[in-house]
Amino acid sequence: MCRRQLLNLMLIMGVLLTQTGCWSSFEIEDLSLYGGLALDEGEPTETEQDLNKQGGSYPRKNLITATIQIVPVNSFGSKSKSDKGHTAQYLNISETGDSLLEILRQYSVRLERMVIGHHLKVIIISTKLAQKQSMDQILDFVLRDNDIRPSCTVFLSEGKAMDVLEASRPGEVSAFRIQGMLRNHYRTSKVMKGVNLSQLDALMNSKRSFVLQNIISTKKDLEFAGAGIIKGETGNWIGSLDQPDVESISWIKGEVQGGAIKSYTEKNVPVIYEIKSMKSKMKAKVQGDDISFHVDIQSQGRFTENWDIKNDPSKAQFMEEAEKIFEKRLSQMIDSLMWKMQSKYKVDVAGFGECLSIQHPHVWKKVKDHWDEEFSQIPVTFDIKLKITDFGSSLK
Repeated sequence: MCRRQLLNLMLIMGVLLTQTGCWSSFEIEDLSLYGGLALDEGEPTETEQDLNKQGGSYPRKNLITATIQIVPVNSFGSKSKSDKGHTAQYLNISETGDSLLEILRQYSVRLERMVIGHHLKVIIISTKLAQKQSMDQILDFVLRDNDIRPSCTVFLSEGKAMDVLEASRPGEVSAFRIQGMLRNHYRTSKVMKGVNLSQLDALMNSKRSFVLQNIISTKKDLEFAGAGIIKGETGNWIGSLDQPDVESISWIKGEVQGGAIKSYTEKNVPVIYEIKSMKSKMKAKVQGDDISFHVDIQSQGRFTENWDIKNDPSKAQFMEEAEKIFEKRLSQMIDSLMWKMQSKYKVDVAGFGECLSIQHPHVWKKVKDHWDEEFSQIPVTFDIKLKITDFGSSLK
């Protein structure tokens, strides 16, 4: 028995001695981890200009300005203080050039620790940059880099993308906050489902037009505000949709998980319909060379707020009138979106092409190369039915 135990012990020790650690690893204290990346039109910052005057320049074209948000700040060095004395939780640093790889390597001449993107959460791209350069060009390195995870989420900003990374409250990291805000999709359809790098790569390769959530910011705060349109044929930003448009896309695609519809009665007072459930069914119809779509939208919800206090919402007549009011409002929102898609921008960003490709693949093959132009001429009809199922805790 003792001999067997001795042999087992020697075997265990032999296994332990032959095991190696991660020979190519780096200690986290020796790294600058960045959680956010902002990409703007090339414009050297004041710091860069001062450094360039003193000989810090190198051969490049000012095509793109990349800003990284290093977190936590003590992975970079000594902690810094904000204007109000709060300890900053991040460090934003910018560099301008014509190659993202070269820019990321250039940070090594300004920082004592190597930057690494294993924990990159969000990428914000300014619409000015996306208008001049295609998304394929902007994100080519990001999609090739093994350090950056494909789960990283991509956004647009009509202002400077670097300003979004600066918009933070004391003690918070804006890159992490933006990622967390996506979880509110179940509370309101104004928040889109995030588009990560894997999904974005597929969208760009398919040459279909699509939308990305737009972010606006002030010095201390930020907000999701509609979406930016990327034209599938060119890969460039061509315009924006507002918050009701983003909601309408979710209604058409059947992706609404929560939220509300606000409208007004004949007395011009607000009434609110809270969405509890919904479903949408899109059908593509093909007759010869003619294509059309019909979308059936149904929802059940709660009459959750009523400023017309003289009317009793429990009465059948008032309930029917309220349902018509909400159906009319949703119809107006969808009509506005359809006009923007088919007339103003001439793009399909609501999934009609995907529906056609599934239900009539042979037809899709004929029109997929010029789908946006084809879609602008296609009739689309809607059948909207909203049903109020309860009135909350009070009928007053």
